[in-house]
Amino acid sequence: MKWTHKKGQVIRCICLLDHPIANTKDALSTQIIIPQKQVGRNSDIYVSLISYTHQVAAKGWFIAMVSTTVESDNPEAEIKPGLDLLGPITQKFVSISDYLEATDKGLASQIFISESYDATTHFETTCLDVLDIFKRGTGEEFDFSKIKHELGDEEQ
Repeated sequence: MKWTHKKGQVIRCICLLDHPIANTKDALSTQIIIPQKQVGRNSDIYVSLISYTHQVAAKGWFIAMVSTTVESDNPEAEIKPGLDLLGPITQKFVSISDYLEATDKGLASQIFISESYDATTHFETTCLDVLDIFKRGTGEEFDFSKIKHELGDEEQ
C-alpha cells in the first residue's frame, strides 16, 4: 500500500542577516504574512525572523525564513516579495520540498501519518494535524487542562 501522496511543493529560503527587518521598529523577532491577493498569487507568502535572543544565532545576527506553496516553474521568483522585505542578505539557503499527505486516515490500519510541513511559519497547521492524529488514534479530543505548567527550572 502507498501510504502518502504528493499534494504539492513548498519553497523555503533560510537567510542569515546582520540586521533586523526594516520598518519593524528593530524587532528581534517578527512574523509577516503577505496576503496572496496583494501579490497576485493563490497562496500567501510567509516571512519570519528570529534572533540571538532566541539562542539560535550569535549576538547581532538574525535568521529569517521566507516560504510559500510552489505555484510555477520558477519558485524562487515566487518568494521575491518576501525576500525584498529583508534588505541585504548575508547568506541564503533555498530548498524545495514535496508536500505529502497520508492516503488513509489510519482508522483501520492504526498507522497515523502526519502531513508534511506546509509553507506556514507559525506552526498552526502542524499543531492542528497533531491534534487530529491524537483524536483519530484515541477517539477523543486532547485535554489541555491535564497539562501541568511550570515556570522556570525545578529545584532539586
